[in-house]
Amino acid sequence: MSTSTRLLVIGGVAAGASCAARARRLDEHAEIIMIERGPDVSFANCGLPYYVGGEIGDRAALAVQTPASLKGLLNLDVRTGCEAVKIDRAGKRVEVKYLADGRSEWISYDKLMLSPGASPLRPPLPGIDDPRVLTLRNLHDMDRIVAATEEGMRAVVIGAGFIGVEMAEQLRHKGLSVQLVELQTQIFPQLDAPMTALLESELRRHDVGIVLGDGVARFEPQESHLRCHLTSGKVLEADLVILSIGVKPDTELARDAGLALGPRGHIVVNDFMQTSDADIYAAGDAVQTQDRVIDSPINIPMGGPANRQGRVAADHIFLADKARPYPGSLGTAIVRGFDVAAGITGWSEKRLIAAGKAYQTVTVNDHQHATYYPGAKPLSLKIIWEPESGRLLGAQATGCEGVDKRLDVMATAILAKMGIDDLCHLELAYAPPFGAAKDAINLAGFAACNRRDGLVRHTSTLPTDLQVQIVDVRPKPLADAFPAPGSVINIPFPTLRANLDKLDRARPVVTLCAFGKMSYFAARILAQEGFDVASFSGGLKANVDPRSPAKLPTA
Repeated sequence: MSTSTRLLVIGGVAAGASCAARARRLDEHAEIIMIERGPDVSFANCGLPYYVGGEIGDRAALAVQTPASLKGLLNLDVRTGCEAVKIDRAGKRVEVKYLADGRSEWISYDKLMLSPGASPLRPPLPGIDDPRVLTLRNLHDMDRIVAATEEGMRAVVIGAGFIGVEMAEQLRHKGLSVQLVELQTQIFPQLDAPMTALLESELRRHDVGIVLGDGVARFEPQESHLRCHLTSGKVLEADLVILSIGVKPDTELARDAGLALGPRGHIVVNDFMQTSDADIYAAGDAVQTQDRVIDSPINIPMGGPANRQGRVAADHIFLADKARPYPGSLGTAIVRGFDVAAGITGWSEKRLIAAGKAYQTVTVNDHQHATYYPGAKPLSLKIIWEPESGRLLGAQATGCEGVDKRLDVMATAILAKMGIDDLCHLELAYAPPFGAAKDAINLAGFAACNRRDGLVRHTSTLPTDLQVQIVDVRPKPLADAFPAPGSVINIPFPTLRANLDKLDRARPVVTLCAFGKMSYFAARILAQEGFDVASFSGGLKANVDPRSPAKLPTA
């Protein structure tokens, strides 16, 4: 590109700011103008809930850059309170409106970068415009929530995804009573339901009320509070409501300019973040990219992909044929609820089912480091792979410690197109305070290969058919104290070989235990003794619904 290039960036925060910063490093003489509708051009939006709850005490720490700092560091012309209202593609100019005084002007560009982001969904429900119904998307929203909350108040959080779970946690930290409402029948719908059991149990342990399979129908404003009417007829009383049911892309400007949009309204881009107009780029929450596991369109409204996409766009503008394409998005994500973390990378089982894709899966339960070293805490890991090739498609993890480490390894393995055999032989950092000689990732690989090789059949549900014999191989005191649901025969594993006569060889068997390991061992014995047997995948720790009377201990 010529050193006289004018790059106009619409929108800051992650994608826009990343593009502008990279552009300046590549071309010291380019004219770079960034316009932002709001007052804050670059802030850490993922940190907003933690300021609300007090874990982040310095508000200024969230304002990553200001117009003045960007001018001093990068010589950017940053204009806040400035809204783009129209793109003239033929004339290569954008009409902008200055919100403070209402004046307008046209700004020309050589290259245009769109990073408008997304807005919180606010469905047209009765009462939703009450000022006590709040959303969290920027620093202004955060300040409103902080000003509106105080200890002892009643909060209702609508939506149990990332923001919903984080806000429920942080409002409890602040001393509010919290009800968390989710339309799906599980919290954190991004994961498969069994992998959310520990997180849900942890939220309940900290007195977060959870309402599942129910949505909000309307809000009834009262003088002193709100009444939240749910579709089931249940009514929740609230002093404030946090709405966190998702986001929609802010793509009206792109649509009005005639740029190609995807079926859900996201801006369609190529591998270099170019839109259907070669001189206009787009990145961040508003764009549609490609999935890195199974080739299909995807939108990942998260800061990590947005930053990388902005960099790719700048490289293509200023480096031309030296630029490397954006490879697509994986969707690695993690959330914390008090002392429990849960996360996902790649595809979930239910997403594969919806797409009609073939898959196999196992769940293993272990600990984040050697069990004999003090402080070992349970960790559950679920992996999903392609049956024919063994190639990894996705993974989920939940536990108190070490969840992020396993997710990061699995994300890397998926992008490297590794298979289940590779997991068996990954050499991961091992010393008793950090891991085990056979990490949970290795164990997942072993379990997957056992299934592929026909050494064990897995089931993820306990059968209700009375013809099936369910054999609990846990020690009798544990089986008595925390009984498994259904009609179960308890034969502790060490005594199994001596008690085969208690089982009917003509009827199928499902073995179960707490973690899945001993039920696998039992299944191998029974299979070699001629039984038709399957092992309950992951064990009761990973599969029992925390709302069930058969609730298992978490320690």
